[in-house]
Amino acid sequence: MNGTARSWSVREPYRIDTCPRDIVSMSSRSSICRSETLNLRSQLDLRHRVTMIPRRTMWRGDTAHVPPAIYKVLVLAVALLLAHTADAHTSPSSQAATPPPWGQNRNGMHVYIWAGLKSHLPGQHDYPQFLADWSKILTEHGAVVDGALHPPSSADLEHTDVVILYKGDAGYLSGEERATLEDYVRRGGGLVSLHDSLCGPDPAYFATLVGGAKKHGEVNYTLGAPIPYTVVDPADPIMKGMSNFTIFDEAFYNMTWAHDPGIHVLATTVIPGTPSAGAHKGEVVPQIWTYEHTLAGGRPARAFVWMQGHEYANFANYQIQQMLLRGIAWAAQQPVDTLVDYVPPQSAHPQPAEAPR
Repeated sequence: MNGTARSWSVREPYRIDTCPRDIVSMSSRSSICRSETLNLRSQLDLRHRVTMIPRRTMWRGDTAHVPPAIYKVLVLAVALLLAHTADAHTSPSSQAATPPPWGQNRNGMHVYIWAGLKSHLPGQHDYPQFLADWSKILTEHGAVVDGALHPPSSADLEHTDVVILYKGDAGYLSGEERATLEDYVRRGGGLVSLHDSLCGPDPAYFATLVGGAKKHGEVNYTLGAPIPYTVVDPADPIMKGMSNFTIFDEAFYNMTWAHDPGIHVLATTVIPGTPSAGAHKGEVVPQIWTYEHTLAGGRPARAFVWMQGHEYANFANYQIQQMLLRGIAWAAQQPVDTLVDYVPPQSAHPQPAEAPR
């Protein structure tokens, strides 16, 4: 070959010009090396086809084959280069844990809000607004909050302490949703049912989860009316500061109750004489209660129920809000004042200035 040696180079994506001098010993008569064709596709599982082309070299002398040991070194070098290139696409920031939202208590109880689409008249059954407002309220009181307008999945409930249900007819569950909820309760997960979340096609079943339920399609509601509360157990810590007062809302009657165990009644109301109440006028019916039970093969679980919430404005009532915060903590099997007494730590972030008024 007229004393001219050839070296081999790899086309895209990698190129090898010649054997480096610090790897191949050169004889006193100047020798060069030539690599055999590297089947990098089979060796390294490259997606792109690798071809080899001869290239003139600046070295002169006899041709020689790369010794097997050097061949392995070259293959290893290319493999390391590939690995380094792949690692370069994964920045350190993407591997780091996501920091918690500003102001979130990362050690707080985990709350999942299961809301639904709004129904009824303006100001009534505003489930999406509850999700928006109470995700903020609970975060400010030290909880870690998640939620959606659909039932939680098993992954959603993996680390959840308590699920708050505020959606119409939550008793309508698919087989998969029912199994997911039962598995969660069997682990000791808590439930908080608000207003008509306990309505569905099978009240006897849903009562085993929250203590009481009502059947969809039956007239078992007063519609809007004055609802006077009588606190039955003022010593219960959930009812701390709760007085006998009246709100304009809706009450339910003709309930299906759980038995063995039954509910623990916190407050009742006298059903007002509305057209829908009919002959049920004057009945005394529990409206706020707790329920402790154990599903077969599971751990003890808790549920807290407030059957009002027809009028969304009542969620802003101070007594009701304090009661709900305590009921949520109790259902999560946390100290009952955990949310009420939470004081956020001093923020390390600079506090933003308020907009001029």
